[in-house]
Amino acid sequence: MITKTTDMKKIKFIHIILFALLLVVSCKQEPIVPEVAVAPDPGPPPIKGSADFTKFVAVGNSFVAGMQGGALFTQGQNNSLAAILNKQFQTVGAPATFNQPNIGASLGWNLFVAQPFLTNNSKPILGRMLLQGASPKPTPQAYAPGNLEALPNPAANPSFMYTGSKTALNNFSVSAITLGQALTPATGGPPPPAANPAFTPFYFRFASSPSPNGTSGSSIMSDAKAAGGTFYLFWLGLDDFFLYAAFGGDPTKAPLTSAGTFAAQFNAALLTASPNTGLLTVDATSKVVIGNFPDIFVMPHFTAVAYNPIPLDAATATAVSTGFAGYNAALNGLVANATAFGISAALATEIGTRKIAFSASSSNKILITDETLTNLGPYFDGLKNAGAITQAQRDALSPYVMVRQTTSSDIIPLATGSVLGTLVGGNPLLVNGVSVPLGDQYVLIPSEITAIRAARDAFNSTIAGFAAVNSSRVALADVSAAMATLVTNKAGVMNSVTITPNINPPTGIFSEDGVHPNSRGYAFLSTVFISAINAKFGSTIPLTDISLYNATGLPIP
Repeated sequence: MITKTTDMKKIKFIHIILFALLLVVSCKQEPIVPEVAVAPDPGPPPIKGSADFTKFVAVGNSFVAGMQGGALFTQGQNNSLAAILNKQFQTVGAPATFNQPNIGASLGWNLFVAQPFLTNNSKPILGRMLLQGASPKPTPQAYAPGNLEALPNPAANPSFMYTGSKTALNNFSVSAITLGQALTPATGGPPPPAANPAFTPFYFRFASSPSPNGTSGSSIMSDAKAAGGTFYLFWLGLDDFFLYAAFGGDPTKAPLTSAGTFAAQFNAALLTASPNTGLLTVDATSKVVIGNFPDIFVMPHFTAVAYNPIPLDAATATAVSTGFAGYNAALNGLVANATAFGISAALATEIGTRKIAFSASSSNKILITDETLTNLGPYFDGLKNAGAITQAQRDALSPYVMVRQTTSSDIIPLATGSVLGTLVGGNPLLVNGVSVPLGDQYVLIPSEITAIRAARDAFNSTIAGFAAVNSSRVALADVSAAMATLVTNKAGVMNSVTITPNINPPTGIFSEDGVHPNSRGYAFLSTVFISAINAKFGSTIPLTDISLYNATGLPIP
C-alpha cells in the first residue's frame, strides 16, 4: 500500500495568481475554416456621434492594463486594450496623450510563478513567458542576477512606484483584481505585514492616496472618478470567477463572488453617488462602454492539459498498480459486505467508480482528491474493526479516503502541469497525481465547473440588464459572443490576417500564459468594443487594423 501524508503548501500573494507554469503546450494546429476575406472598406469618415472622447478613462483588470505572457511589462502595457482604443478614438477627437501608470520593466514581474519579494533573494527575478525549447513551452524569462527593476517591493526597488502625475492618469486598470477590490481603499494599503487580503502592490504603486489603514485613502474607483472622464471603458469582474477557476475552485485561494454581491458592486462602481464610487455620477453626459465575459473554459489555460495526460511504461504501471492493490481490495471488501457496513446501493455504485487503475500507455488518468465524494474513513475503520485489515493497513488507507481518478468531466488548469509527476520530498514512490492525490487547487471538478459557469451567466445577466436600463449612456460590447464565434469557426480573417483562438504562432491571439491576449488579441478585442460604441452612439470610429499588432512570437532556443 502506498502511503502519503503531506500538507499542501499554501500560496500567499494576496488576490494575485501565484503558481508555476512550466507545462509543455502543444503547437499542433486544429483544422481551421477561415472566414472569407474581403477587400477592406474604408467606411464613412470618422465622427464621434453622441459620445464625447475628450477625456477617455479606462478601468479594468489585467486585460485592460495590457498584461501578456504572465506579466505586466512595458511593451505589453503600450499595447493594452485601453491604449489601442485611445489610438482609434483619436480619429474622433481624443487627445494623442493617454497616460498609463508605466511599469518601466522590460520583462515585468511574473504573476504566474511563485517567487519571493525579498531584497536578498539569490534567485533571478522571473518575468514574462516566451515559447522556448525544442518542444516549445511557455517559459518565464529570467532577469540578470541582481536586476530588481520588476520587483514589486518599493523598499528594495524604489523605481517600482509610479512617479508620474497621478492626477493626469487615464488608465486605472490593475492586474488580477476583483470588482470589490476596485471599491475599497484597502486595495491601496496597508501593505504587508498587515493582514489585508485586498492589498495589491500594483494599485499601491499609483494610488493617489495610498491607504494607511485600509479604511481611508483613495480607491481605484475614486481615483478613476476624480479623473473626470467624458467617456469610459469599464471592464471589471472577470477575476471574480476566473481567479477561483485558476486555483482549481479552491475558495481558500480565491473565493467565488456571489451573484448578489457582484450586482451590488457593479451598480456601485458605475452609478452610486458617493465619494468613492459612481463613474457616471461625475456628470449627466459622460458615457461608457462595458464588456461582458467570455467562456473562460475555451481559453488555452483550461484546454491545454487533458484529463488523462500521464505516460507510464510497463514497469512503472505495474509497480503503481501493485501499490494500489490493497486499496482496491478494500473497496471490493466494502461492496461485498455492503449490508454489514451499512452501505447503500448508491454508495456501492460510487465506490465502484473509485478504484485506481494504471496501464502502460500515454493516457493515464490523474489521481485527485474530490471533496464531493463520500469520506470512506469510517468504512475503512469498519474493515479494521471486523479484522479484515490491520491497523497498519488502515493507516495506509488514510490519504485515500476521498480520492478518485479524473474523468473527461474534469478540467485541469494549465498550472497543474508544473506539479503533475513531481516527487514529494524526492521520494520516487511519492509522485504527485500518480501515487499522491492532487489537492483541490489543481483540478476543477464538475460541481466547481457548474458553479463557475453559473456565476459567469449571472454576471453577464447583470451587465446586460445594466446596459438595458441605462441604454442612453451605456454601450455593451458582447465579448462573449465574439469569442464564441471565433472558437466555433476555429479561425477568422481580419485585415488579411488569420487569427485563431490559441497561442500557436503566428495566428494565435492568446499570449504565452494561455489566458491573456497578445497584442494582436487585444487589437481584436478593441474591434468588439468599437463596434458596440459605433452601434450605440452613432459614431463611425474606424476598427483597429489588427495587422499592425504582433501575435505571439515563434519559439526561441
